[in-house]
Amino acid sequence: MPPAMTEHERFIVELAQAAAAVTLPFFRSDIGHEDKGGAAGFDPVTEADKQAEAAIRKLIAERYPDHGVIGEEYGEDRPDAEFVWVLDPIDGTRAFISGLPLWTTLIALRVGGTPTVGAIAQPYLDEIFIGGPSGARLLRGGAETPLKVRACEKLTDAVISTTDPNIFNGAELGAWTQVRATARLARLGCDAYAYAMVAAGRMDLVAETSLKPWDWSALVPVIEAAGGKVVNWRGQKPDDGGQVLAVGDERLIDQALVTLKRAAL
Repeated sequence: MPPAMTEHERFIVELAQAAAAVTLPFFRSDIGHEDKGGAAGFDPVTEADKQAEAAIRKLIAERYPDHGVIGEEYGEDRPDAEFVWVLDPIDGTRAFISGLPLWTTLIALRVGGTPTVGAIAQPYLDEIFIGGPSGARLLRGGAETPLKVRACEKLTDAVISTTDPNIFNGAELGAWTQVRATARLARLGCDAYAYAMVAAGRMDLVAETSLKPWDWSALVPVIEAAGGKVVNWRGQKPDDGGQVLAVGDERLIDQALVTLKRAAL
């Protein structure tokens, strides 16, 4: 078992549970949604998104009033603080409104700008994937299981994922298509749940683009505490460019970047 959780790791569990108390009653209900995408394309948001982020922010303000917050629904509050929580109350709102249990709540704590604690929570499945200084673990049904990536030396043996190839522009799509053609198996439509599966040793690689900080910050501590690696398409730390490559086995990075680098921002 991993060592006992740190104070911030325990708190991130509280935040995930508070969000679940809000989101679960809305899931598979007749909840409506708004389209905030406009001309950029369909981008739904629901009352569950808004209420869940509000609940998380309330707890952070009560426990750590000097911490900053960056959230998808309510923007930035002291984003330059030493400790900043980065929130996506429902990552995968399209899955949420479609009744698919692949949406997640993403919560990260950045310290000095670096994500150090992260949680990928899927309340309907009663799963919270946590990564931080004490290690990586899955909390489910009152049980705690260590998370560990699996070995995968060659891209030809890899199970890979992206949410939707339509997120890629022309050059990116060409790069993804070549990676997909090389890999053993590709699964689509999993949103952030695919990253949890990398940390759990069930998948090997996820490549995506156009991600915002609240989309990727929580993934980094979870995957890296489980033994994997998250980089951008230049092989560097993830950044505001939004192109992310997550692997369980670091030997896959160079193999994937052979093509992804050609479309790197």
